[in-house]
Amino acid sequence: MAKIKMTKKSTSTDMTAMCDVAFLLLTFFILTATAKTPEVLPVDTPQSVVQTKLPSDNLSTLTIGKVNGKTAVFFDLKGKDVRKKALELMGQKYNIAFSEADGEKFALMESFGVPVQNLKQILDMKAADRSKAGQAGIPKDSLDNQLKDWILYSRKANIEINDKELQFAIKGDAKEQYPAIKQVMDILQDQKINSFNLVTGLRGKNF
Repeated sequence: MAKIKMTKKSTSTDMTAMCDVAFLLLTFFILTATAKTPEVLPVDTPQSVVQTKLPSDNLSTLTIGKVNGKTAVFFDLKGKDVRKKALELMGQKYNIAFSEADGEKFALMESFGVPVQNLKQILDMKAADRSKAGQAGIPKDSLDNQLKDWILYSRKANIEINDKELQFAIKGDAKEQYPAIKQVMDILQDQKINSFNLVTGLRGKNF
């Protein structure tokens, strides 16, 4: 009996549709991704197993680290309108006229660490250049305690804009000495702020 010869079919697969899907996914991820802004004062936070997240609004973060071997404190504040109002109040306090353009730039800026008298110079810089500007920290001495004023007027601004009390988080470097952290805590407690968050990095439970 004669054998039937089967016709071999091509095993090639049309990948056009798969490539289209891949490029669509790639485009989606590129358009929806948020670029991480480099920190002006990068710190190595202490490790913890606590996984409580910080609130996404009504929050101010005080970052404590070393700049040129000296302890420095940088200030950050959530909310564009709150930031602009806080800047306005600080300008009134220190008799500095910040323009509307200054307010818009400040509303988009990340944390900063300069005396309020030098803030205009930082605002005029490009975002990428601010981290290289050699910011030495916000003054917090007894004779020039601008950190205290930023905390006070940021609280007032948040209450006026959001009708809520501002929360605070302390983000300290793991190698920072306790007295430097305590000084910031004392400034908060002087304003009757006895509850605040401590920012830490996540550590595994097996240690």
